[in-house]
Amino acid sequence: MIRVAAVGDIHFGTDSSGQLRPWFDDLPTCADLLLLAGDLTRLGDIEEMKTVACEVADLEVPVVAVLGNHDLHSQQERAVTDELTNVGVTVLEGGSVVLPVGDERVGVAGVRGFGGGFEGACANAFGEPEMKQFVGTTIAAARALGTALATLDVDVRIALTHYAPVPDTLRGERPEIFPFLGSYLLAEAIDNAGADLALHGHAHNGVEKGMTPGGCHVRNVALPVIQTPFRVYHLGTGSP
Repeated sequence: MIRVAAVGDIHFGTDSSGQLRPWFDDLPTCADLLLLAGDLTRLGDIEEMKTVACEVADLEVPVVAVLGNHDLHSQQERAVTDELTNVGVTVLEGGSVVLPVGDERVGVAGVRGFGGGFEGACANAFGEPEMKQFVGTTIAAARALGTALATLDVDVRIALTHYAPVPDTLRGERPEIFPFLGSYLLAEAIDNAGADLALHGHAHNGVEKGMTPGGCHVRNVALPVIQTPFRVYHLGTGSP
């Protein structure tokens, strides 16, 4: 049984030090790894990410993260990523990592993702260059996620994104903003490659549980949704 702890959208500022560390210190008693689903900072400021890094440094479980839209706001993606990698966090953007857990191998494929909407109400790469670029960003993210998942030779596969792959977990959000919260292309990539669990954040007013058309369990782990420092999901013994 694999125990996966996850949270996203913690939105740390420089005044957030110590808010999660007491709970993270207890992770080895209940989880085998910690996954962070983006929007770890408020504005993507380096000092904000240094505060996050202190929260997850030297934990006794592996930590894997993707960045969110807030983390890119200050256009310092490389610098904020370095703050996490410097304390041992694996930050994914179109790549994957394999983690040994007991006798099993857990693969995590991660990408931030992007918007575009869902079947029946989605944007198309047609018309103005700006629209083509918008949709093209999602297409590229979905392809990268699918490739990263497909190349994993592991016992358990997890897809980690910031943007949502399904509309199920967006219930509670205004339908008008669904196209800016995720894309069905992420779910297609997950289903085509295969995954045991998909985790995302971004939708603060959504709900926790959903499923891809192909039957992969999806969980929205945004902190305002799960309302706990992290949620633990168990893989290998049935549904998460």
